[in-house]
Amino acid sequence: MNLQNNTYDTTNQTYKVGDVASAFIANVFTWMFLALAVTAVTSYFFASSESLISSMINLETGRMNMLGWIVTLSPFAFVMIITFGLQRLSFSTLSFLFIVFSILMGMSLSFILLVYTASSVFLTFIVTSATFGVMAFLGYTTKTDLTKFGSLMMMGLFGIIIASIANFFMHSSTLDYMISFIGVLVFTGLTAYDVQKLKRIGNGQVYGSLPKSKLVILGALNLYLDFINLFLFLLRFLGSRK
Repeated sequence: MNLQNNTYDTTNQTYKVGDVASAFIANVFTWMFLALAVTAVTSYFFASSESLISSMINLETGRMNMLGWIVTLSPFAFVMIITFGLQRLSFSTLSFLFIVFSILMGMSLSFILLVYTASSVFLTFIVTSATFGVMAFLGYTTKTDLTKFGSLMMMGLFGIIIASIANFFMHSSTLDYMISFIGVLVFTGLTAYDVQKLKRIGNGQVYGSLPKSKLVILGALNLYLDFINLFLFLLRFLGSRK
């Protein structure tokens, strides 16, 4: 009887742990979709208003002014604040920073609608969503440990950053094509890795001492960045310039 009871309790506990992980990931995706919606609405709103877009960029020369550079670069600061302030900041503060970050990203990405046709942007969004969805599903369901694979993808990410900085001065179209191709591969792989990591976080295997509510924001931020970067790199291949 004790053996049977212990077996039952273990099974029941595993079931409950799985439920906790599923609920955690569902909350992460909810916050990510909310952030993407805020970004999309903000981007469309700014791109549709000549007065708003001209406050960040000179429409005649195509050069950004001081406000445009602030809007473009400030999201990096928000990512650092949310990531490294996870323990000190409250959930409400993290949520507020994440929403403001989404708005700033929307303002920055509004430039895209000035360069690419709306139909090609929509097509790229559909392709990105399908790719992201497939890789997220694989990351959640696979039994293979993707830790080493994720480390490889992170190395590729740092390589992209270094190559992008170098190409900012070189202006090489060949290098730009290579960066875009590698970028698609890296963020496709990171999507699966991040979802599997979120599953471990939901099970309490990672960041066990931190409140789950804060980890939801961190997870949503990571998936948001995976989606946006995958979208931007795919847009270089699928986008039709005006």
